[in-house]
Amino acid sequence: MFPIRDNIPSRHRPYAVFAIIAVNSLFFLYELGLSQKEMVQLFHLLGVVPARFSDPMWGEWMGYPAGGGISFLTHMFLHSGWFHFLFNMWTLWIFADNVEDVMGPGRFMVFYLFSGLSALVAHMVFNLDSTIPIVGASGAIAGVMGAYFILFPHAKVFTLIPVFIIPFFVELPAVLYLALWFLMQLVSGVSSHVAQTGAGVAWWAHIGGFVAGMLMLPFFKDEKRCQDCYKG
Repeated sequence: MFPIRDNIPSRHRPYAVFAIIAVNSLFFLYELGLSQKEMVQLFHLLGVVPARFSDPMWGEWMGYPAGGGISFLTHMFLHSGWFHFLFNMWTLWIFADNVEDVMGPGRFMVFYLFSGLSALVAHMVFNLDSTIPIVGASGAIAGVMGAYFILFPHAKVFTLIPVFIIPFFVELPAVLYLALWFLMQLVSGVSSHVAQTGAGVAWWAHIGGFVAGMLMLPFFKDEKRCQDCYKG
């Protein structure tokens, strides 16, 4: 499923969303100038390799520099290719402006970063010995989607659903779109864990980010800015 747009108007300029997209874009432009070898090195230094932190002796033996805590932040701004980058930024744009509306730019920025960190923790719990770098904004964006799920379940999401090579466009209730998205992440995460596959998608980061976004929302929501929120 690919979201095209939602029907909740943005009441304030989403300055934090603009800033997040700009920083991601700068990182990605830098990546485009790198060779494949340099890209791998960048991902191992500024992405998060769980085994580097769960087994520091292994990390030292492999040549990772000491420390590396900055990667807990920088991994959220790296992407593995055009599709990864564009899909994440588009999904962020669809859902994040309305969530920022409810929080304000400062609170939203903190919320976004904490969502990304929560997603990373969830990923590492299930992949503690992984030597594959985790990169991308999807965990933090999942937190935004979790907050949107609580704030705007009554919204409509105009969605592209490709069936083989035929594109179908449907308008789905946001509660259904996001519930289906979360269910797909959960099924994929459990399946990959049971099968012990080293999948290239951080399913548990998506799950952890989404749940964290729902749980953290009450601490960041500004009721005075919640004109379009679901009143129950």
